[in-house]
Order: sequence, then structure tokens, then C-alpha cells
Amino acid sequence: MLGPVVDFTIIVCTYNRSQNLPSCLAALAAQEGVDGLDWEVLVVDNNSTDDTPQMVDRLSRELTIKVRYAKETQQGLNYARNCGVSSSQGAHFTFVDDDIHVSPRWLAMLAEAFARTDADAIGGRIHLDPSMKLPSWVVPGSEISGFLGYQDFGDEPFQMDGKSRYPFGGNMSFHRRVVARIGLFDPKLGRKGEGRKRGELFKGAETDYFHRLNAAGEARIFYEPRAIVYHRVQPHQLQQRYFLTIHFNAGFQKAFYDGRPYRRRALGIPLFLYPQITRALGRYLVLLATRGPDTAFRQLMTVGHFLGTMAGYRRAGRETA
Repeated sequence: MLGPVVDFTIIVCTYNRSQNLPSCLAALAAQEGVDGLDWEVLVVDNNSTDDTPQMVDRLSRELTIKVRYAKETQQGLNYARNCGVSSSQGAHFTFVDDDIHVSPRWLAMLAEAFARTDADAIGGRIHLDPSMKLPSWVVPGSEISGFLGYQDFGDEPFQMDGKSRYPFGGNMSFHRRVVARIGLFDPKLGRKGEGRKRGELFKGAETDYFHRLNAAGEARIFYEPRAIVYHRVQPHQLQQRYFLTIHFNAGFQKAFYDGRPYRRRALGIPLFLYPQITRALGRYLVLLATRGPDTAFRQLMTVGHFLGTMAGYRRAGRETA
């Protein structure tokens, strides 16, 4: 990791989505109230096969902000994040996704919050782009919208516990001392590639990082409601298959890395899971019959999580046999 040269490095990790970069970086270039800040944008190309390098080069010449380019050839979001952190020149490093549009005073609010709190990490609001047409089963502000990156804890700043409440990856910022304390992101976790296939779509990367930061002791993690960004969700993320896949994979990942020696098993799966998935499936069928498919879908996601958990234990058992 390079020594601090600027106040903030804004890291944008991208893979084969060069079409998102002009609007993403234009919103960053339109920041207000940052005359006293020295900052840069670092676009990390995670081995794209489209025209991402050419697009970043063009934008670096057209925009009035400092834009740098880095390439990470190891496929995976956390590999790209680690490349960004290692190439960062900022006293703070901030992550936004390439499908995020930041609000005009977003960076000014982050800078003010770091100065006020001496935080290790800060997260802001993430709202879904209001111009998007959402399916009927996705209600903005609902639990399901959280799986699309939505996060809003209200109008007042507060210190987050880093366990049940922590910043989401689309709008999270860190003081560089955090890396010295707990290291980089775990590359085993997180999305791979475009996140369209079951083998690519894993979550939990930032969850692990904040849990590690919390475990290191005296973590100062804050919520800053004035640091608002807008997430323009990709079309494939508005399909029910996407939600079922991330829940299946979350269960699989948790079980595969569990490591506890459960003695009572059937087909390699701990026995306690069988009644749990039976109850979950029963609840889904009742909701489907009484409330309809839109209401029942959240429970179907839970069924998918249990199926993934069972598959994870079964796979782990085979690999250790």
C-alpha cells in the first residue's frame, strides 16, 4: 500500500461494464464542497475483455478530476478491491460500484464525518435509482430491496456495531490504518466475474471484513446519512433467479467453511437441517396458497438458503473424506 499522498482515493472496481463508467465518473466529477480536499479516482479493471482500458483513458482526459487506472488479473471482486487498496494513495479509501451514482455533496459529507468522528470506517445511504422500474415483489425500503444494495438507517448519524449493522459495499469508506490492523479483503469471498452464474455469485465479502475489524477491538464504524448514493441495478438482478442464487450460495459458503465436526449426519448433512428445511418449505407453501407468489417469495429465498447449506455440508464432507 502506497503512502498517503491525497486525502481520499475513490476506488471503482469494474468488470466488463465500460458502459457504466461515464455516468459513474461524471457524478464523481460533479462533487460540490470539496475545494479543500485533495482526492483521486482509481478504476480497477478486473480483467475485463471489453473496452474498459480505453474508456478509462478517455474519461481521464475529458474529466476535470484525477482518474487513474489499475488492472487486476485475478478474477473476483475482493481481488479487485485489494488491488485498489494496494494502489491507493489516499489517507482514506472509499469504494463505490460502477453502477452507483453519488450525490453532489457525497464526498464532502464523508470528509466531514471522518473529521468529526475519527472513524475507522463510514457507510452512507444507498438508495435504488428512482428512475428504475422494479418488479411488484421488490418494494423500496423493504427487506428484499436490501439484497439489491439498499441501505438506509434514517436521518441521524450513529456508531454502528459492525455485526448486525455495517456499511454495504456500494458505499463504504475506510481510514488507511484499518489495513495495518486487519489486512486486506479475503479473496475467497465475494462475487466472481459478472455474477450471473451460480459459481460467480457470492456475497459476504464486506460482512467478513467488518466482523474482522470488530474482532480486532474498539472498532469505530459510523453511519453518515448525508453521504447518499444511488444504485442502478442491473437487469439480471431484478429476476427472482438472482435472489434465489445468492441465498443458495450464502448457505453453501457458510456450510462449506463451517469446519465443525457434526457427528449426527445423513448423506453428509447434519441431521438438524432436515426438520428446518421441512418447516421452511411448509411455511412457503402456506404463504403461496394464502398470500400469493409475491408475498411467498421471501420465504422461498429461505428455502433456497437451506438447500445451499445442505449442499455445502455435503460437498465439504466429500472433499475431506
